[in-house]
Amino acid sequence: MRALVTVLALVILSSAAAAQTARPGSSTSSANPSQPIPDAPIGHRQPRADQVPSEKNLSNPNDPVNREDAALDRKIKSICRGC
Repeated sequence: MRALVTVLALVILSSAAAAQTARPGSSTSSANPSQPIPDAPIGHRQPRADQVPSEKNLSNPNDPVNREDAALDRKIKSICRGC
């Protein structure tokens, strides 16, 4: 029984190690610099610097969104009791 478990463990480990090695000519190989890197799917893209809002507007008390957030914070503070 112990020998069977040992053999199974070795087979699993060797197949996992073989699956992680990159084979020449495979699509996961990054050795070909002439192929551009494809774009990520729409929901997984990293935003660029021009797509991120400025941090200057976060502390502006005259901004309508900041006023609404402050009013909501005051309302929630009275609802939430020590949680």
